[in-house]
This record gives sequence, C-alpha cells and structure tokens, in this order.
Amino acid sequence: MRHSQQELDAVHDAAALERPLQAVEEQLVALGTALHRQDVVAVDAAAAQLHVALAAAVDHFTLAARRGNVPAPLRQRLALAGGQVAAQREALARATASLDRAIDVLIPRAAPASLYAAHGGNERHGGGGALLA
Repeated sequence: MRHSQQELDAVHDAAALERPLQAVEEQLVALGTALHRQDVVAVDAAAAQLHVALAAAVDHFTLAARRGNVPAPLRQRLALAGGQVAAQREALARATASLDRAIDVLIPRAAPASLYAAHGGNERHGGGGALLA
C-alpha cells in the first residue's frame, strides 16, 4: 500500500509535534509541583524551562499548521496546556495579591496610602510578589 507524500508529511509532523508538546506538559507539572511546595528556586527554574518549551512548541506547531498537518488531538492537548498556563498564572497572581495584603497588614505604611508617588511609582517599597519558602 502506497501513501501519498501529504500523508507521510502528516505522520512526520505529528511525531515531531509530540516531543515539544510533551516537554510543555512536563514543565507544567514541574511548575505546579514547585508552586505547591512554595519552592522559589524550583518555581524560577520551572518557569524558565516552561518558557523555552512553550516557544519551541509554538514554533513546531506554527510550521505544521502552515502545511495543514496538526492533528486534532495534538491541537486539543496544546489548548489544554494553554489553559493550564493561564490557570497557574491566575493562581500566582492571586497568591501575590494575598501576600501583598498580608504585608500591608503586618507592616503598615507610615504615611497615608496613595495610589502613586510624585514620580509616578507605587509608594510602597519592598519586594512584593515573591513566594516565601
């Protein structure tokens, strides 16, 4: 049985897409674990590796999409990974806001709070946004 070049390209593209997509999924798990453990160093490393994995996956999927060779199951997995990234980003934003509120309660401001300083920056000094281990 002979296969057309287009069918062979589709099979090749599917195999080539599996590796970068799997790397994204693995880094999402690593990031989720690091966030759960509140391990700042591991969060930093996993986030950087996730960024690299996402960039590679987008490049591979873009090339395959131009040829029309992105299988629906892989497209769905990429969409699911994108949803997981958004959910983790939202969870981190909520944790950061909660931490900022706790810091404001524990370390009250000396002067009345204002939204912006004269130079346009936020009045509050300090870290804000870092997870504590």
